[in-house]
Amino acid sequence: MADENPFLRDPKTRFRKADSLSKEEAREQAAALREALEHHNTLYYVRSSPEISDKAYDALFLRLQELEEAYPELQDPSSPTRRVGAPPVDSLEKVEHLGTMLSLSSAEEKGKVREFVRFVRDNTDGERLEWVLEPKLDGFSVEIVYEDGVFRRGSTRGDGRTGEDISENLKTVRTLPLRLQSVEGEGTDVGAVPRLLAVRGEVLMSRDGFRRLNRDRVERGEEPFANPRNAAAGMMRQLDSRKVAGKPLEIFFYEILDREGGQEPTSHWKMLERFGEWGLRTNPLNRKASSLDEIEEYREELAGKRDELEYEIDGVVIKLDDRRLREELGTRQRSPRWAFAWKFPPKKEVTTLQEIVVQVGRTGILTPVALLDPVEVGGVTVSRATLHNEEEVERKGVRPGDKVRVMRAGDVIPEIAERVEKAGGNRGKEFSMPSECPACGAKVIREGAYVRCPAGLTCPAQQVGRIVHYASRDAMDIQTLGEKNVRKLAEKGLVETLPDLYELSVQDLEDLEGFAEKSARKLHEAIQGSKRPPLDRFLYALGIRHVGEHVAAVLARSFGSLERLQEAGREELEGIDEIGPEIAEAVHAFFREKENREILQRLERAGVRPRELTRRQEQPLEGLTFVFTGRLEGYTREEAQSAVERMGARATSGVSGNTDYLVVGEDPGSKLDEAKERGVEILDEKAFERLLRRGEG
Repeated sequence: MADENPFLRDPKTRFRKADSLSKEEAREQAAALREALEHHNTLYYVRSSPEISDKAYDALFLRLQELEEAYPELQDPSSPTRRVGAPPVDSLEKVEHLGTMLSLSSAEEKGKVREFVRFVRDNTDGERLEWVLEPKLDGFSVEIVYEDGVFRRGSTRGDGRTGEDISENLKTVRTLPLRLQSVEGEGTDVGAVPRLLAVRGEVLMSRDGFRRLNRDRVERGEEPFANPRNAAAGMMRQLDSRKVAGKPLEIFFYEILDREGGQEPTSHWKMLERFGEWGLRTNPLNRKASSLDEIEEYREELAGKRDELEYEIDGVVIKLDDRRLREELGTRQRSPRWAFAWKFPPKKEVTTLQEIVVQVGRTGILTPVALLDPVEVGGVTVSRATLHNEEEVERKGVRPGDKVRVMRAGDVIPEIAERVEKAGGNRGKEFSMPSECPACGAKVIREGAYVRCPAGLTCPAQQVGRIVHYASRDAMDIQTLGEKNVRKLAEKGLVETLPDLYELSVQDLEDLEGFAEKSARKLHEAIQGSKRPPLDRFLYALGIRHVGEHVAAVLARSFGSLERLQEAGREELEGIDEIGPEIAEAVHAFFREKENREILQRLERAGVRPRELTRRQEQPLEGLTFVFTGRLEGYTREEAQSAVERMGARATSGVSGNTDYLVVGEDPGSKLDEAKERGVEILDEKAFERLLRRGEG
């Protein structure tokens, strides 16, 4: 680092106007600022020993931004100013790695680790071995390439040989140096940065950052990320790096993948030391060991710290230190023979409740949601759990900071089963529902045990949620119009209510981020092609409270047309089998609400006309009972059940004396044997489809 750089120590932050500098003066100052900013980044993020204040750093950063704006020819793709993000790209380009990114052999059992250590010892002439131990970071693996010490590109692991270029997203990560620092000194393991250097690192999201990110997503009505690793991966694969800038991401480096020039480090430990000298951040928990006992002690120590760390780890990585011996051992097809991951056992279902936030559903119901430290429950990572309503929170007596036992209701939906008593510890405040909608600020209203936002489609959370539901596979089935694209349309002000979808032009869609002419035309055709849906799908798509797929099918069969259903009174609705007072009230109220009637009229003017049911169409399978078992190729279980229910049949879960047909897919269960014993007619998928076609005919 050149001592004459005026911005290294006690920098002066009062500058002449940018346009008063000559081009040469501006170029020299910009170069000095970049050098200094990378130096201060390294001191702050890598060595934890900052030499200037945050205020001084910000002043240097703003000055560099000012120079690059005043003199566009000075802009540099590896400038620290690029950390704020670049314009979006249409897609992530494929790149070939300079070095193969292998995976690690792993196990939880100590015996497997003993076998690994013995294998290495037996194949290295019994030399006294040294090991390097590193926490197994549960993040997103990347390759970073530097040329002449300057960041050139970064890519995802992909298949280990080819990944996707995420350079612009990586530039926003503050702990990633855009320029490496050469360190002069004595000794064979200190020296200049290689001409070409490819290193492997792990992008992580902190626990606190993850909770903040998920809280914001939940309050906006978006699905939260399952765990910090998924969040980091989702951020890194964004097409618009400006959405990544400022997110709580960090990176640790731990391996050289390729290099040209510079001195080869003789050991892994010396390589890690050199990383730190260059400004590449290594994990402070790394340690050396010389025996299996020391390895086991380290693992136990890390397991004890696991929940206290600011990032997720899921085990210990054991690496042979001597790089020459590594070369002799070589690699298998997918993993090195000189490294092994000793994984921690999966977390138990007890975890910590960090925060209770409120989510606004598409019908306006406010639901308290517990944000949890991620935990494995039945093989699935759970990071949030529904708390249903305020009474449920009070009954379970849970608060932020509590240890809670998590279960998956019906083996699907995560729920908090109970609070786990613990000695000491600080508990957060008791939860109470907000008086205003967190998404739009409207005063909420109480309906029994529930709290609802009355703003309807003027509430952003309900607006997006209802449109996503309307377009979903089981409703109008408008392909490629998922939550991500609906949000883009809403943010641009192109869609506020359902009829707005049908007024979109191909050009409107083409102007959206990530769309080209072909994809825009495809989505436009999908929207326009949804104008003649079956009545039951349309009713389900409208998002009427208490009207799921089955109730929608019952209503469609009973009334045959949208017009007849709209005019039905409460008593007429309650007179239908399976329609109780609560459903009847919700349906009747929906069609009496002025805003809803206006939306239906606009949909009709746009050409959306649900298909009426004739008597033959209405009940071709009336009185029949179907049961399904195994995996169907062309249908999900829900789709198959809905198909027969629309034609008047019943779909039940178990075989009984009333079952008429058992539909069998791949890997059928015990229901097949029961059906054979009872003499139930068995249909394979082709026979089932023929039966449906006859009913539709």
